[in-house]
Amino acid sequence: MIKNKNNHLKIINKIEKIRSKNNVNWMDILRLAFRHAPKEARQLLKRVNSEDKKISSLLKKLSSVK
Repeated sequence: MIKNKNNHLKIINKIEKIRSKNNVNWMDILRLAFRHAPKEARQLLKRVNSEDKKISSLLKKLSSVK
């Protein structure tokens, strides 16, 4: 059981490192978009945010399942 728990934590740590690097990439794309096409970037960001809200709602349901 402990070995399995440690393995899960190692995987989570790897995901965290990858996500932190990818968050920098995401912010660079966002800056570029707003610099060169702010109107279009705003519309795209609204759509991304709308889909993220749907994902959050599903995660909430998933985490509350007993």
